[in-house]
Amino acid sequence: MEREKTIGFCARTLSVAIKRAVDASKARSGLNCTGTHGWVIGYLYENRNRDVFQRDIEKQFSVRRPTMTQILQLMEKNGLIIRERDESDARMKKIRLTKTALDIHEQHEKHIESFEKALRKGISDEELEQFFDIIGRMKQNAALAEAEHTYIREENKNA
Repeated sequence: MEREKTIGFCARTLSVAIKRAVDASKARSGLNCTGTHGWVIGYLYENRNRDVFQRDIEKQFSVRRPTMTQILQLMEKNGLIIRERDESDARMKKIRLTKTALDIHEQHEKHIESFEKALRKGISDEELEQFFDIIGRMKQNAALAEAEHTYIREENKNA
């Protein structure tokens, strides 16, 4: 199988290309926020009217606890979030955005909108709908394969 024709390789190279373009755009604009922090800020902003905990963010972005802990610790250190104890469960900490993060969110939204337009250029609404449908099914397949290790069994069966 040609590596360039595998889903994983194509998804990875697209992800890297998007990250580079977004980082370059932010550097030119002076927006001082990583892409990951921007996504987390966006999620917290969209859910600002409810209590959000680390596990909610982990689930939203399909990230494991240690990774999200590192991300949130850095965001807290950089003054982007505040963690507050939950009154009903002292072990849980609610995550809130700071004023700095709200300002960044505003700028970040403008960049996302502009970049999204650039990515969608020359692609029809029907093609986009199909793309999102396929990506959704692939994510489900990946989660199922991870849970069941079906890809390993299939590989051993064909060996």
